[in-house]
Amino acid sequence: MTTDIKDTVQAVDAAAVMGLLPARPRLLALGEPTHGEDTLLELRNELFCRLVEQEGYRTIALESDCMRGLAVDDYVTSGTGTLDEVMEHGFSHGWGACAANRELVRWMRSHNKGRPASEWLRFAGFDGPLEITGAASPRQALTALHGYLAARVDADLLPCTAETLDHLLGADDRWTDPAVMRDPARSVGQSAEACRLRLLADELVTLLDVQTPHLITATSRDDWERARLYGRTATGLLRYHHSMADTSQTRLTRLCALRDSMMADNLLAVAARGPALVHAHNSHLQREKSAMQMWEGRVEWWSAGALVSARLGAEYAFVATALGTIRHQGVDTPPPDTVEGLLYALPQDPCLVDARRLATALGDTLPAPRVSPWFGYAPLDPAHLATGDGLVFVKDVVRS
Repeated sequence: MTTDIKDTVQAVDAAAVMGLLPARPRLLALGEPTHGEDTLLELRNELFCRLVEQEGYRTIALESDCMRGLAVDDYVTSGTGTLDEVMEHGFSHGWGACAANRELVRWMRSHNKGRPASEWLRFAGFDGPLEITGAASPRQALTALHGYLAARVDADLLPCTAETLDHLLGADDRWTDPAVMRDPARSVGQSAEACRLRLLADELVTLLDVQTPHLITATSRDDWERARLYGRTATGLLRYHHSMADTSQTRLTRLCALRDSMMADNLLAVAARGPALVHAHNSHLQREKSAMQMWEGRVEWWSAGALVSARLGAEYAFVATALGTIRHQGVDTPPPDTVEGLLYALPQDPCLVDARRLATALGDTLPAPRVSPWFGYAPLDPAHLATGDGLVFVKDVVRS
Protein backbone atom coordinates (compact mmCIF):
# COMPACT_ATOMS: atom_id res chain seq x y z
CA MET A 1 0.00 0.00 0.00
CA THR A 2 2.83 2.42 0.81
CA THR A 3 4.23 2.08 -2.72
CA ASP A 4 0.82 2.80 -4.21
CA ILE A 5 0.46 5.90 -2.07
CA LYS A 6 3.89 7.16 -3.13
CA ASP A 7 2.80 6.85 -6.75
CA THR A 8 -0.04 9.33 -6.14
CA VAL A 9 2.27 12.10 -4.88
CA GLN A 10 4.27 14.77 -6.75
CA ALA A 11 5.63 18.27 -6.24
CA VAL A 12 3.19 21.17 -5.97
CA ASP A 13 3.25 23.40 -9.03
CA ALA A 14 0.82 24.85 -11.54
CA ALA A 15 1.58 22.30 -14.26
CA ALA A 16 1.06 19.41 -11.84
CA VAL A 17 -2.31 20.77 -10.72
CA MET A 18 -3.48 21.21 -14.28
CA GLY A 19 -2.24 17.71 -15.07
CA LEU A 20 -4.81 16.29 -12.66
CA LEU A 21 -7.65 17.87 -14.66
CA PRO A 22 -9.06 16.97 -18.08
CA ALA A 23 -9.07 20.63 -19.14
CA ARG A 24 -8.69 24.09 -17.64
CA PRO A 25 -11.76 24.65 -15.43
CA ARG A 26 -13.53 27.98 -15.34
CA LEU A 27 -13.35 27.94 -11.53
CA LEU A 28 -10.31 26.31 -9.90
CA ALA A 29 -10.78 26.25 -6.12
CA LEU A 30 -8.09 25.65 -3.51
CA GLY A 31 -9.32 24.92 -0.01
CA GLU A 32 -7.65 25.14 3.40
CA PRO A 33 -8.47 23.30 6.65
CA THR A 34 -7.79 26.27 8.91
CA HIS A 35 -7.68 30.03 8.53
CA GLY A 36 -5.05 32.71 8.99
CA GLU A 37 -1.86 30.63 8.68
CA ASP A 38 0.71 32.28 6.42
CA THR A 39 2.39 28.93 5.71
CA LEU A 40 -0.72 27.88 3.78
CA LEU A 41 -1.39 31.33 2.33
CA GLU A 42 2.17 31.68 1.01
CA LEU A 43 1.79 28.34 -0.77
CA ARG A 44 -1.53 29.58 -2.19
CA ASN A 45 0.15 32.77 -3.41
CA GLU A 46 2.93 30.91 -5.19
CA LEU A 47 0.51 28.52 -6.86
CA PHE A 48 -2.00 31.22 -7.86
CA CYS A 49 0.69 33.49 -9.30
CA ARG A 50 1.94 30.68 -11.53
CA LEU A 51 -1.59 29.76 -12.60
CA VAL A 52 -2.26 33.38 -13.56
CA GLU A 53 0.94 33.60 -15.56
CA GLN A 54 0.85 30.16 -17.17
CA GLU A 55 -2.87 29.34 -17.51
CA GLY A 56 -4.49 32.73 -18.10
CA TYR A 57 -6.65 32.98 -14.98
CA ARG A 58 -8.03 36.50 -14.67
CA THR A 59 -9.71 36.72 -11.24
CA ILE A 60 -8.66 35.73 -7.73
CA ALA A 61 -11.65 35.28 -5.41
CA LEU A 62 -11.19 34.94 -1.65
CA GLU A 63 -13.49 34.08 1.26
CA SER A 64 -14.01 37.69 2.27
CA ASP A 65 -16.84 40.25 2.23
CA CYS A 66 -17.94 40.79 -1.40
CA MET A 67 -18.76 44.44 -0.76
CA ARG A 68 -15.46 45.26 0.91
CA GLY A 69 -13.64 43.42 -1.85
CA LEU A 70 -14.69 46.08 -4.35
CA ALA A 71 -12.09 48.42 -2.81
CA VAL A 72 -9.38 45.79 -3.31
CA ASP A 73 -10.43 45.33 -6.93
CA ASP A 74 -10.28 49.09 -7.52
CA TYR A 75 -6.78 49.16 -6.06
CA VAL A 76 -5.30 46.24 -7.98
CA THR A 77 -6.82 47.38 -11.29
CA SER A 78 -6.55 51.17 -11.24
CA GLY A 79 -4.47 51.98 -8.17
CA THR A 80 -7.31 53.63 -6.27
CA GLY A 81 -6.33 54.19 -2.64
CA THR A 82 -3.23 52.82 -0.93
CA LEU A 83 -2.15 49.32 0.01
CA ASP A 84 -2.53 50.14 3.71
CA GLU A 85 -6.06 51.42 3.16
CA VAL A 86 -7.30 48.42 1.21
CA MET A 87 -5.77 45.95 3.64
CA GLU A 88 -7.56 47.71 6.50
CA HIS A 89 -10.91 48.26 4.83
CA GLY A 90 -11.07 45.83 1.91
CA PHE A 91 -11.19 42.55 3.85
CA SER A 92 -13.49 41.02 6.44
CA HIS A 93 -12.80 38.51 9.25
CA GLY A 94 -9.42 40.14 9.95
CA TRP A 95 -7.92 38.70 6.74
CA GLY A 96 -6.33 42.06 5.90
CA ALA A 97 -3.86 41.61 8.75
CA CYS A 98 -2.36 38.47 7.18
CA ALA A 99 1.06 39.20 5.70
CA ALA A 100 0.50 36.74 2.86
CA ASN A 101 -2.78 38.42 1.87
CA ARG A 102 -0.97 41.75 1.78
CA GLU A 103 1.72 40.27 -0.45
CA LEU A 104 -0.93 38.83 -2.78
CA VAL A 105 -2.64 42.22 -3.20
CA ARG A 106 0.73 43.93 -3.71
CA TRP A 107 1.65 41.39 -6.41
CA MET A 108 -1.71 41.76 -8.15
CA ARG A 109 -1.26 45.53 -8.37
CA SER A 110 2.28 45.09 -9.69
CA HIS A 111 1.05 42.54 -12.24
CA ASN A 112 -1.57 44.94 -13.61
CA LYS A 113 0.62 48.04 -13.91
CA GLY A 114 1.18 48.94 -17.53
CA ARG A 115 -1.27 46.35 -18.86
CA PRO A 116 -4.40 47.24 -20.84
CA ALA A 117 -7.72 46.84 -19.01
CA SER A 118 -8.53 43.74 -21.06
CA GLU A 119 -5.57 41.96 -19.44
CA TRP A 120 -6.13 43.09 -15.85
CA LEU A 121 -6.17 40.54 -13.06
CA ARG A 122 -9.28 41.17 -10.98
CA PHE A 123 -9.98 40.62 -7.28
CA ALA A 124 -13.27 39.49 -5.75
CA GLY A 125 -14.52 38.75 -2.29
CA PHE A 126 -17.22 36.11 -2.57
CA ASP A 127 -18.51 35.81 1.00
CA GLY A 128 -21.54 37.78 2.07
CA PRO A 129 -21.18 40.63 4.60
CA LEU A 130 -21.60 38.04 7.35
CA GLU A 131 -19.85 37.03 10.56
CA ILE A 132 -20.51 34.03 12.78
CA THR A 133 -21.93 36.56 15.27
CA GLY A 134 -24.37 38.16 12.86
CA ALA A 135 -24.87 39.98 9.58
CA ALA A 136 -24.44 43.47 8.22
CA SER A 137 -27.25 45.92 7.66
CA PRO A 138 -28.57 45.74 4.08
CA ARG A 139 -28.26 49.53 3.88
CA GLN A 140 -25.00 49.77 1.89
CA ALA A 141 -25.99 47.30 -0.81
CA LEU A 142 -29.61 48.41 -1.07
CA THR A 143 -28.90 52.15 -1.25
CA ALA A 144 -26.04 51.58 -3.73
CA LEU A 145 -28.38 49.63 -6.01
CA HIS A 146 -31.07 52.31 -5.71
CA GLY A 147 -28.52 55.04 -6.40
CA TYR A 148 -27.24 53.31 -9.52
CA LEU A 149 -30.75 52.96 -10.92
CA ALA A 150 -32.00 56.39 -9.83
CA ALA A 151 -29.24 58.09 -11.82
CA ARG A 152 -30.05 56.19 -15.03
CA VAL A 153 -33.75 55.29 -15.32
CA ASP A 154 -36.95 57.31 -15.20
CA ALA A 155 -37.97 58.12 -11.64
CA ASP A 156 -41.46 56.76 -12.31
CA LEU A 157 -39.98 53.28 -12.78
CA LEU A 158 -38.41 53.19 -9.33
CA PRO A 159 -40.49 51.35 -6.68
CA CYS A 160 -39.58 53.87 -3.97
CA THR A 161 -37.45 56.86 -3.11
CA ALA A 162 -34.13 56.86 -1.28
CA GLU A 163 -35.91 58.49 1.66
CA THR A 164 -38.35 55.60 1.87
CA LEU A 165 -35.48 53.12 2.00
CA ASP A 166 -33.74 55.13 4.72
CA HIS A 167 -36.92 55.24 6.80
CA LEU A 168 -37.56 51.50 6.48
CA LEU A 169 -33.94 50.60 7.25
CA GLY A 170 -33.83 52.64 10.44
CA ALA A 171 -30.74 52.49 12.63
CA ASP A 172 -28.08 50.05 11.46
CA ASP A 173 -27.41 48.72 14.95
CA ARG A 174 -30.86 47.10 14.90
CA TRP A 175 -29.58 44.84 12.13
CA THR A 176 -26.09 44.21 13.47
CA ASP A 177 -26.93 43.41 17.12
CA PRO A 178 -24.70 40.37 17.90
CA ALA A 179 -27.17 39.12 20.50
CA VAL A 180 -29.55 38.18 17.68
CA MET A 181 -27.52 35.09 16.76
CA ARG A 182 -28.54 33.39 20.00
CA ASP A 183 -31.83 35.22 20.56
CA PRO A 184 -34.08 35.31 17.46
CA ALA A 185 -36.61 37.47 19.28
CA ARG A 186 -34.20 40.42 19.04
CA SER A 187 -34.05 40.25 15.24
CA VAL A 188 -35.81 42.80 13.02
CA GLY A 189 -35.62 40.39 10.10
CA GLN A 190 -39.34 39.57 10.09
CA SER A 191 -40.62 43.02 11.02
CA ALA A 192 -43.10 44.83 8.79
CA GLU A 193 -40.30 47.14 7.65
CA ALA A 194 -38.01 44.23 6.74
CA CYS A 195 -40.76 42.49 4.79
CA ARG A 196 -41.43 45.68 2.86
CA LEU A 197 -37.69 46.03 2.17
CA ARG A 198 -37.56 42.50 0.76
CA LEU A 199 -40.28 43.36 -1.72
CA LEU A 200 -38.61 46.62 -2.70
CA ALA A 201 -35.23 44.89 -3.12
CA ASP A 202 -36.84 42.34 -5.43
CA GLU A 203 -38.43 45.12 -7.49
CA LEU A 204 -35.13 46.99 -7.75
CA VAL A 205 -33.31 43.85 -8.91
CA THR A 206 -36.04 43.22 -11.47
CA LEU A 207 -35.74 46.78 -12.73
CA LEU A 208 -31.99 46.31 -13.05
CA ASP A 209 -32.56 43.16 -15.11
CA VAL A 210 -35.17 44.56 -17.48
CA GLN A 211 -33.10 47.72 -18.09
CA THR A 212 -29.90 45.77 -18.84
CA PRO A 213 -29.41 46.87 -22.49
CA HIS A 214 -29.82 50.54 -21.59
CA LEU A 215 -27.71 50.35 -18.42
CA ILE A 216 -24.73 48.61 -20.02
CA THR A 217 -24.73 51.23 -22.79
CA ALA A 218 -25.23 54.15 -20.42
CA THR A 219 -22.49 53.05 -18.02
CA SER A 220 -20.37 49.94 -18.65
CA ARG A 221 -20.59 46.21 -18.20
CA ASP A 222 -18.35 46.48 -15.13
CA ASP A 223 -20.68 49.05 -13.52
CA TRP A 224 -23.70 46.91 -14.35
CA GLU A 225 -22.04 43.81 -12.87
CA ARG A 226 -21.25 45.79 -9.73
CA ALA A 227 -24.91 46.82 -9.50
CA ARG A 228 -25.89 43.16 -9.82
CA LEU A 229 -23.57 42.42 -6.89
CA TYR A 230 -25.40 45.10 -4.89
CA GLY A 231 -28.68 43.40 -5.75
CA ARG A 232 -27.50 39.90 -4.83
CA THR A 233 -26.09 41.18 -1.56
CA ALA A 234 -29.17 43.20 -0.60
CA THR A 235 -31.62 40.37 -1.27
CA GLY A 236 -29.28 37.82 0.33
CA LEU A 237 -28.88 39.86 3.50
CA LEU A 238 -32.60 40.48 3.82
CA ARG A 239 -33.21 36.75 3.36
CA TYR A 240 -30.54 35.99 5.97
CA HIS A 241 -31.98 38.46 8.49
CA HIS A 242 -35.43 36.95 7.94
CA SER A 243 -34.05 33.55 8.92
CA MET A 244 -32.23 35.02 11.92
CA ALA A 245 -35.68 35.80 13.34
CA ASP A 246 -36.75 32.17 12.84
CA THR A 247 -37.41 30.20 16.03
CA SER A 248 -37.63 26.72 14.50
CA GLN A 249 -35.12 23.91 15.02
CA THR A 250 -33.83 24.36 11.46
CA ARG A 251 -32.74 27.97 12.04
CA LEU A 252 -28.97 27.39 12.13
CA THR A 253 -29.08 24.93 9.25
CA ARG A 254 -30.96 27.53 7.23
CA LEU A 255 -28.46 30.27 8.10
CA CYS A 256 -25.45 28.16 7.12
CA ALA A 257 -27.14 27.17 3.87
CA LEU A 258 -28.05 30.77 3.05
CA ARG A 259 -24.47 31.93 3.57
CA ASP A 260 -23.11 29.30 1.18
CA SER A 261 -25.89 30.09 -1.28
CA MET A 262 -24.73 33.72 -1.33
CA MET A 263 -21.16 32.50 -1.84
CA ALA A 264 -22.26 30.27 -4.73
CA ASP A 265 -24.14 33.10 -6.45
CA ASN A 266 -21.07 35.31 -6.21
CA LEU A 267 -18.82 32.56 -7.57
CA LEU A 268 -21.14 31.94 -10.51
CA ALA A 269 -21.04 35.66 -11.30
CA VAL A 270 -17.24 35.59 -11.15
CA ALA A 271 -17.19 32.53 -13.42
CA ALA A 272 -19.40 34.29 -15.95
CA ARG A 273 -16.70 36.95 -16.28
CA GLY A 274 -13.93 34.45 -17.11
CA PRO A 275 -11.55 31.88 -15.59
CA ALA A 276 -11.03 32.42 -11.86
CA LEU A 277 -9.04 31.05 -8.94
CA VAL A 278 -10.86 30.62 -5.64
CA HIS A 279 -9.55 30.23 -2.09
CA ALA A 280 -11.58 29.48 1.02
CA HIS A 281 -12.07 26.90 3.73
CA ASN A 282 -12.37 23.34 2.47
CA SER A 283 -15.87 23.15 3.93
CA HIS A 284 -17.10 25.93 1.62
CA LEU A 285 -15.57 24.45 -1.53
CA GLN A 286 -16.06 20.69 -1.26
CA ARG A 287 -18.62 18.82 -3.34
CA GLU A 288 -19.97 16.95 -0.32
CA LYS A 289 -22.31 18.34 2.31
CA SER A 290 -20.68 20.46 4.99
CA ALA A 291 -21.28 19.89 8.69
CA MET A 292 -20.58 21.76 11.89
CA GLN A 293 -21.24 21.23 15.57
CA MET A 294 -22.93 24.35 16.91
CA TRP A 295 -24.47 25.31 20.23
CA GLU A 296 -27.85 23.95 19.16
CA GLY A 297 -26.39 20.69 17.83
CA ARG A 298 -24.98 19.38 14.55
CA VAL A 299 -26.01 21.14 11.35
CA GLU A 300 -25.51 20.00 7.74
CA TRP A 301 -25.90 21.94 4.50
CA TRP A 302 -24.73 21.97 0.90
CA SER A 303 -21.54 23.97 0.48
CA ALA A 304 -20.96 26.69 -2.09
CA GLY A 305 -18.67 24.27 -3.92
CA ALA A 306 -21.39 21.66 -4.11
CA LEU A 307 -23.87 24.21 -5.46
CA VAL A 308 -21.43 25.57 -8.03
CA SER A 309 -20.26 22.10 -9.08
CA ALA A 310 -23.89 21.08 -9.69
CA ARG A 311 -24.24 24.07 -12.04
CA LEU A 312 -20.85 24.07 -13.77
CA GLY A 313 -19.98 20.38 -13.85
CA ALA A 314 -16.44 19.84 -15.15
CA GLU A 315 -15.95 23.62 -15.31
CA TYR A 316 -15.49 23.51 -11.52
CA ALA A 317 -12.45 21.85 -9.92
CA PHE A 318 -11.61 21.54 -6.24
CA VAL A 319 -8.22 20.88 -4.67
CA ALA A 320 -8.37 20.50 -0.90
CA THR A 321 -5.50 21.14 1.51
CA ALA A 322 -4.64 18.86 4.42
CA LEU A 323 -1.88 19.26 6.97
CA GLY A 324 0.18 17.40 9.51
CA THR A 325 0.81 19.70 12.47
CA ILE A 326 -0.05 23.15 13.82
CA ARG A 327 1.96 22.76 17.01
CA HIS A 328 1.34 26.31 18.21
CA GLN A 329 -2.38 25.40 18.31
CA GLY A 330 -1.89 21.99 19.91
CA VAL A 331 -2.25 20.00 16.67
CA ASP A 332 0.59 17.47 16.86
CA THR A 333 1.81 14.65 14.62
CA PRO A 334 -1.18 12.88 13.06
CA PRO A 335 -1.90 9.23 13.96
CA PRO A 336 -0.41 6.85 11.37
CA ASP A 337 -3.80 5.27 10.57
CA THR A 338 -5.23 8.56 9.23
CA VAL A 339 -4.83 10.01 5.73
CA GLU A 340 -2.76 12.81 7.24
CA GLY A 341 -0.61 10.28 9.07
CA LEU A 342 0.04 8.25 5.90
CA LEU A 343 1.06 11.38 3.99
CA TYR A 344 3.11 12.72 6.91
CA ALA A 345 5.33 9.64 6.70
CA LEU A 346 6.32 10.43 3.08
CA PRO A 347 9.41 12.56 2.36
CA GLN A 348 7.79 15.15 0.07
CA ASP A 349 6.77 18.44 1.68
CA PRO A 350 4.64 20.04 0.46
CA CYS A 351 3.19 17.63 -2.03
CA LEU A 352 0.31 17.35 -4.47
CA VAL A 353 -1.79 14.19 -4.27
CA ASP A 354 -4.00 12.71 -6.95
CA ALA A 355 -7.00 12.39 -4.62
CA ARG A 356 -8.93 9.87 -6.67
CA ARG A 357 -5.90 7.62 -7.23
CA LEU A 358 -5.16 7.79 -3.50
CA ALA A 359 -8.75 6.75 -2.73
CA THR A 360 -8.29 3.77 -5.08
CA ALA A 361 -4.96 2.87 -3.49
CA LEU A 362 -6.50 2.89 -0.03
CA GLY A 363 -9.18 0.44 -1.14
CA ASP A 364 -12.54 -0.20 0.44
CA THR A 365 -11.35 0.26 4.02
CA LEU A 366 -11.05 3.96 4.68
CA PRO A 367 -8.40 5.31 7.06
CA ALA A 368 -9.59 6.48 10.44
CA PRO A 369 -10.86 10.06 10.58
CA ARG A 370 -8.51 12.35 12.43
CA VAL A 371 -9.84 14.08 15.54
CA SER A 372 -8.84 17.71 15.97
CA PRO A 373 -7.90 18.95 19.45
CA TRP A 374 -8.51 22.55 18.30
CA PHE A 375 -11.83 23.91 17.01
CA GLY A 376 -10.09 26.08 14.42
CA TYR A 377 -8.78 23.14 12.39
CA ALA A 378 -10.96 20.72 10.43
CA PRO A 379 -9.20 17.45 9.48
CA LEU A 380 -9.77 15.85 6.10
CA ASP A 381 -12.77 13.54 5.86
CA PRO A 382 -11.38 10.34 4.25
CA ALA A 383 -14.78 9.73 2.62
CA HIS A 384 -14.36 12.93 0.57
CA LEU A 385 -11.15 11.86 -1.19
CA ALA A 386 -12.87 10.31 -4.20
CA THR A 387 -14.91 13.45 -4.94
CA GLY A 388 -11.97 15.86 -4.96
CA ASP A 389 -9.76 16.65 -7.93
CA GLY A 390 -6.57 16.89 -5.92
CA LEU A 391 -5.10 17.31 -2.46
CA VAL A 392 -2.26 19.54 -1.31
CA PHE A 393 -0.53 18.24 1.81
CA VAL A 394 1.66 20.41 4.08
CA LYS A 395 3.51 18.63 6.85
CA ASP A 396 4.05 21.41 9.37
CA VAL A 397 2.35 24.77 9.67
CA VAL A 398 4.62 27.11 11.59
CA ARG A 399 3.54 30.12 13.62
CA SER A 400 2.98 33.15 11.42
